Amino acid sequence: MKQVGISQVDAVFSNGSYPIEFLFYYEQAFDTRRLRSALQKLSSIFWPAFGKYGNGAIVFDDYREAEYFDEEAVDRELDIAEVGESGAGVISRFALPPLERLFFLRAIRFKNGLVLIPKMNHLAGDGYSYFLFLSVLAALARPTLVPFKSVLMNFALKPDHRRMALRDFSFRGFELKPLAPPGNLRIEEEEILRRDVQATIQEAASSSGLRVSGNDVLSALAMKRLVKAGAHSWPEDVRLTMPIDVRGKVKEYGRGFFGNGIMFHTLTLKREDIEAFPARAVAIQIRQSMPFLSRETYVDFLGRLEEILSAGRWDEFRPYDPERGCLVTNLSRLPADKLDFGTGPPRLSIPLTIEKNGAAILSRKEDYLLRLAY
Repeated sequence: MKQVGISQVDAVFSNGSYPIEFLFYYEQAFDTRRLRSALQKLSSIFWPAFGKYGNGAIVFDDYREAEYFDEEAVDRELDIAEVGESGAGVISRFALPPLERLFFLRAIRFKNGLVLIPKMNHLAGDGYSYFLFLSVLAALARPTLVPFKSVLMNFALKPDHRRMALRDFSFRGFELKPLAPPGNLRIEEEEILRRDVQATIQEAASSSGLRVSGNDVLSALAMKRLVKAGAHSWPEDVRLTMPIDVRGKVKEYGRGFFGNGIMFHTLTLKREDIEAFPARAVAIQIRQSMPFLSRETYVDFLGRLEEILSAGRWDEFRPYDPERGCLVTNLSRLPADKLDFGTGPPRLSIPLTIEKNGAAILSRKEDYLLRLAY
């Protein structure tokens, strides 16, 4: 049996909120026997993903395939155009039920391809961890002429599971109430050309002297769209929350860290400014608010989470309040193209997790895709 205590950031997701779930469609189906074998092998390397949560700790005892994988075959073709455009309909048809363990993978074999739906409880890890795990799973499952590949990968890849590398923490005795379901939400998608983002970056940099990023611009666009969609329901002050990956700035959470290596950055903007200002002006405000990332600032962030918890301010112990603000998550750099199980990368990659007044920034070939839910 293996066990690890959860971190301050893990605790935010201890009620099962904000799971990470995608639909991946492969036009050329493949035999899942190697995938199933790879899953079992990875249960010893990425064991927290195969664990169960309780009383402040993730515990893993043994791998039993039925608890992590199932497969079905349907005697029809998948309507690719419908799946790519139907939004909430795709979620109602394909999203998995709440997890018993922290990870589950469903395979659906259609007459014209294969769909994989991996779902991971956010308590186990963030988006980076989700794609790290799936990338290794794909690499291990691909047919190869290299002997002892699994042994070599075990040696080469040793994910870091030290969830309290910076600050000790105990969540024993605490239990968060599950969040209420978001209800019926409308989902919209908008393609944003990369050249337009680059042009806005240059305009913003020229007028402000700041190093405005593509994420600043795309977050500004997402916020403007969400505020416009709910113009009559927003308060005067609107909050924008963005998860920031700290792996590149905090050495204790390097690229091999499997867990939640993120902090939440929140700023408040005036609703009338969001509505009236061009995207470049909102992007400048976002850039001006960004914290300096370091080991010290991340420790301070963890300490603030502990203060909220010890004070019993439960409404604040969550990434954001959808009645007062937006959550924008940038997933455009996550390597869906590396999820090649032997027949090529997925033709479609569709997120199945949505939150009210939430936006996902995705990649679409050389450009971007904003996916909004409100």
